Amino acid sequence: QVQLVESGGGLVQAGGSLRLSCAFSGITFSINAIGWYRQAPGKQRESVATIFSGGSTSYADSVKGRFTISRDNAKNLVYLQMNSLKPEDTAVYYCNFNLWRSGGLYDYWGQGTQVTVSS
Repeated sequence: QVQLVESGGGLVQAGGSLRLSCAFSGITFSINAIGWYRQAPGKQRESVATIFSGGSTSYADSVKGRFTISRDNAKNLVYLQMNSLKPEDTAVYYCNFNLWRSGGLYDYWGQGTQVTVSS
């Protein structure tokens, strides 16, 4: 079965950097897109970065120029490089795989990793 495990979160000062990793396994379905989402307390979950099956990427305006999503198939890893972090980036970050299955699209989620950015 599909398994996604995020890691790399932690506490960092504003202006610092973190790299999140998503280790994936059991991906036997066609991939439509892979994304990183985040959810802050009291807020809705939002997309921050997406990489599509064709290789193109998309970013939320709030992180554009600071975050980079990438994938290493050989290592079964998806990364989110986060630079110039701001306190408003504080959230639980989730890895998401949007997969084709049984003729439809389905979302699979990891458990999340906490990122806290201090002033």
